[in-house]
Amino acid sequence: MITADQVLAGREALLAATGHHPYARHALWRDHEARGWRRDGTVGWLLPPGQGPAGGAVGPAGPALDVLAGLVADGTLHAGQWLHLPRATPAEVAARLTVARLDEWDFRWTTAAPPEQAGEDRVVRLTEADHPALDALIDAAFPSTTSRPGDPRIVDWYGIRDGDRLVAAGADRSRGDIGFLAGLTVAADRRGRGLGAALTAGMTRALLGRYDHVALGVYTDNVGAIRLYRRLGFTGTEPRTSVHLG
Repeated sequence: MITADQVLAGREALLAATGHHPYARHALWRDHEARGWRRDGTVGWLLPPGQGPAGGAVGPAGPALDVLAGLVADGTLHAGQWLHLPRATPAEVAARLTVARLDEWDFRWTTAAPPEQAGEDRVVRLTEADHPALDALIDAAFPSTTSRPGDPRIVDWYGIRDGDRLVAAGADRSRGDIGFLAGLTVAADRRGRGLGAALTAGMTRALLGRYDHVALGVYTDNVGAIRLYRRLGFTGTEPRTSVHLG
């Protein structure tokens, strides 16, 4: 049971309550009804099964943690589920929830085309025939990524080739009203040559043809990537804490 100052039903009500925040526009899928709440300046929601994390929130972290702790206590939420929350310290989270894993990252977005990058013209849309090459690149260069060929969340793949070899790739994992880049990968022996910048810029430009915002997620300790994304215009920032319930 959701106990809060105001219960909210449906995507439009939740978006209005957040002021159409870019993160909420991304997290709340079109044509899928979410239910949520507003408490002390925080707006949170629960998502139907199959839509990624079990829930999320924007605003101050404390009210979100209080509501979610109640949902764990009454059995609505359970071990093994993910929650994407406003940034909170590990101690704040552990005081209310049983945590199996905690990640700190930033949701970053841009509304403007990036500065043109050398090699950006080499970015192409990939096809199913490229999936074996994608698997090989990901296994070698980014085995921890959650973006893989065959993932139903992925709309398209983009990449850069050097001859017949795929040397960089990224997933278009757009949803809701926001274009979203994920799983950006460059072969280890080709790093430092601007391929990451070219791939990011080319994909961003392509998605801005369909969306008014393009976003991505980056771990807070990935300083080099953060520097690159800022340079390419990803200056909107929503700090996030993701919690895997134990």
